[in-house]
Amino acid sequence: MAVLKTKQTITTLLSRRLLNSPSTRTLETLAFEEVRSSSQKPHTSTAFILHGLLGSGRNWRSFSRNLASTLSSSNSAPTSEWRMVLVDLRNHGKSAELEGFAPPHDLYNAAKDLADLVKEKAWAWPDVVIGHSLGGKVALQFAQSCAREQLWVLDSVPGEVSAENSDGEVEKVLKTLQSLPSSIPSRRWLVNHMIELGFSKSLSEWIGSNLKKSGEQETWAFNLEGAVQMFNSYRETSYWSLLEHPPAGMEINMVVAEKSDRWDPEIIQRLESLASRSGGDSAGNVSLHVLPNSGHWVHVDNPKGLLDIVAPKIASLST
Repeated sequence: MAVLKTKQTITTLLSRRLLNSPSTRTLETLAFEEVRSSSQKPHTSTAFILHGLLGSGRNWRSFSRNLASTLSSSNSAPTSEWRMVLVDLRNHGKSAELEGFAPPHDLYNAAKDLADLVKEKAWAWPDVVIGHSLGGKVALQFAQSCAREQLWVLDSVPGEVSAENSDGEVEKVLKTLQSLPSSIPSRRWLVNHMIELGFSKSLSEWIGSNLKKSGEQETWAFNLEGAVQMFNSYRETSYWSLLEHPPAGMEINMVVAEKSDRWDPEIIQRLESLASRSGGDSAGNVSLHVLPNSGHWVHVDNPKGLLDIVAPKIASLST
């Protein structure tokens, strides 16, 4: 146990040192887009929005617009103006088209990319980080190295995810995509092919939405092999230590989708136990929220319910 704690301490110290050191990358930083309720007012606060595996920042445009609008009209923070930064993680979205993201493609380097983006743009550190699924663990890694005031982890299991505790759907999707040619005849062909293999129509259409035109063919809008490595890192990395000992001033909000198939009762019980503790002045806090009527795709299944959970707490930062 002592050896494990020592190893975790060393890892954390190295993470902080690397994230705070001058960036050695001379090429592009992460692709992103900004969403604000008004382009006429200067922003006073910033939230980073991190998507899940094989997704991109654009998946969160609608939710981010509603969140920014809700916060700007909040009675508890009438003078605040929030900026939502929708990031494309390495190997995903428009970041997949850029150079300079050296391996290993893991959570540590994905979080370091965020720090490099902040430093490259000479921004202040974000006030809030919201991450879904894979992005939730990137957010935890980012917070572990650069403590943020408020963190939201949306339907993302914080510990290791063994194959025995998984329904195997993600693994099956990745293996199927790896078996396909790099150039796809058409989006219709891909959707029909996925359905024939037994995948749902909604999942097949979402996979198809990740294609982009390349001449007469369609290619992926993500770097598949890099994404697979990131998924492996997601499964192998645990942040229970961070949840058990959050830094002073940090609030970690864990959101569990009511109908999600990714949660074991033991994990929920462990989160409930952490949420029931009082952090005191010398430690941060963990909160647990259950999003009703939602599966894993929280921003699609119940965006209003998610907004009702997230917005009031974020607005409280400006009071």
